[in-house]
Amino acid sequence: MKKRNNIRNIAIIAHVDHGKTTLVDELLKQSDTLGSHSNLGERAMDSNAIEKERGITILAKNTAVQYKENRINILDTPGHADFGGEVERIMKMVDGVVLVVDSYEGTMPQTRFVLKKALEQKLTPIVVINKIDKDTARPAEVVDEVLDLFIELGANEQQLEFPVLYASALNGTSSFSEDPSNQEPTMDPIFETIMEAIPAPIDNSDEPLQFQVSLLDYNDYVGRIGIGRVFRGTIKVGDSVTLSKLDGTTKDFRVTKILGFFGLDREEIQEAKAGDLIAVSGMEDIFVGETVTPSNHIDPLPILHIDEPTLQMTFLVNNSPFAGREGKWVTARKLEERLMTQLHTDVSLRIDNTESPDAWIVSGRGELHLSILVENMRREGFELQVSRPEVIIKKFNGKDCEPFERVQIDTPEEYMGSIIENLSQRKGEMQDMIHTGNGQVRLIFLAPARGLIGFTNDFMSMTRGYGIMNHTFDQYLPVLSGKIGERRNGALVSTETGVATTYGIMGVEDRGTIFIEPGTEIYEGMIVGQNSRDNDITVNIAKEKQKTNVRSANKDQTNVIKAPKKLTLEESLEFLAEDEYCEVTPESIRLRKKILNKSEREKVAKKRKKA
Repeated sequence: MKKRNNIRNIAIIAHVDHGKTTLVDELLKQSDTLGSHSNLGERAMDSNAIEKERGITILAKNTAVQYKENRINILDTPGHADFGGEVERIMKMVDGVVLVVDSYEGTMPQTRFVLKKALEQKLTPIVVINKIDKDTARPAEVVDEVLDLFIELGANEQQLEFPVLYASALNGTSSFSEDPSNQEPTMDPIFETIMEAIPAPIDNSDEPLQFQVSLLDYNDYVGRIGIGRVFRGTIKVGDSVTLSKLDGTTKDFRVTKILGFFGLDREEIQEAKAGDLIAVSGMEDIFVGETVTPSNHIDPLPILHIDEPTLQMTFLVNNSPFAGREGKWVTARKLEERLMTQLHTDVSLRIDNTESPDAWIVSGRGELHLSILVENMRREGFELQVSRPEVIIKKFNGKDCEPFERVQIDTPEEYMGSIIENLSQRKGEMQDMIHTGNGQVRLIFLAPARGLIGFTNDFMSMTRGYGIMNHTFDQYLPVLSGKIGERRNGALVSTETGVATTYGIMGVEDRGTIFIEPGTEIYEGMIVGQNSRDNDITVNIAKEKQKTNVRSANKDQTNVIKAPKKLTLEESLEFLAEDEYCEVTPESIRLRKKILNKSEREKVAKKRKKA
């Protein structure tokens, strides 16, 4: 069978923060791709501002590097399970994977998640033990952990013979030896292993075309861009071809532009053939999983499976008393347009209309998936409100089932008891406990996804910031009875509209935790803190001190209040109760009651009790 021996198609997979994107940067720098004038910034592949800030990859990206006479197409994949839809489809485009594992942390939940997807596609693996320069590196044990994981995930004999390399992506070094002193300032061992171990694509370019779309891009000039692999045949600019749609229908179109990947750039090319990864424009309604074939030989590839959403939130037009003051885009029409634009590229997202023209149900793969959409929108100038995240219940064999997550926690032993107790109350079931030495313990749980909503805040408090938690979707199981994972503490709710004062805050700070500082504008029904008890209480933090003619002995003393707890967007979403919204604008994140007036809230609560 003829092969294109000068091409390799690989995906780089890893758990979040194990150095995958940094490794891709080094492969780019040390290849023969970029001219000496190219100034490659840190984590160049993470082009989105949020990706750079958080150090995570959200969108899969491809690049191509030149190594000697060979071309290596590299796809940098997200490590977080919320973006699993991206990972799964990428596995269809490549012939092998480079699994990057931290030399200290070893295999983690998302290592398992991404590796499982790769092994299911029968891809050839290479393992890179990264951060070998760490003082805490334990390469031999980590290789054993990786092997155990391969066996557990059902790897075949060929896959179990994976080559192992050791690297420090940050320092640009690698070697075949686990001894850090043998590290050399080159990525050649990795390049050579990719060329030797990963199979070359089959050259069947003289057969009828099959090009399948695995990723989508969008720009305002050319509309949708389908990114995928040519599995068979040749595609040229000007070709008349047929698109086989997901619903079984077909659509004819002309190929107007083909883009190839060179380093970090896309360049126009005239033709591509079997084994090439390309982007094609000219098809307005192309979608992931659809196949392009010649009009006289329609032979679509099997449709790609895309993981279903597990979590949903309601997105609403902002109707708070401060609506329209800070945002550029505030109307229902603009919000809906923006959400529909997101569907062009994010295939794991679902958007459904509601009875109200001002509200939409947005479903995604997890809290991070949805919160990043909200964060992107606020940065673009949108103003909106969102409800508490809720899990999506599905029916299997006539039974209601809910999503369960596999939770891995690394914590100092002293906090183990409170973590186990808290997760047990959230209906989490402990699967394993491993003492990892140095007073550290690793706990593995299977927990309902709704039990984990709001758990991060508790977890950080319980472990005083020393604990590390990772979780990934595991399976749907029958719905557990009772309320799980709901907030235990009530809220401190403002009774006034005005400005928070030091005097007003001092009067209520012993009731709980305050979220805002003096001088913050507030409105009636806005949540200004968390009650230390389980009920909501209304407070007046805009209260001014009464002015009198009596001079006080301690008049010149300065009032000191505790520093407020500033909630991030994720923390705000986790804090929400069923009767609350999070108001998000380019400048502010505010929590509020759905019903702002206290007496109206009480009337509704009484009606509910009677019902």
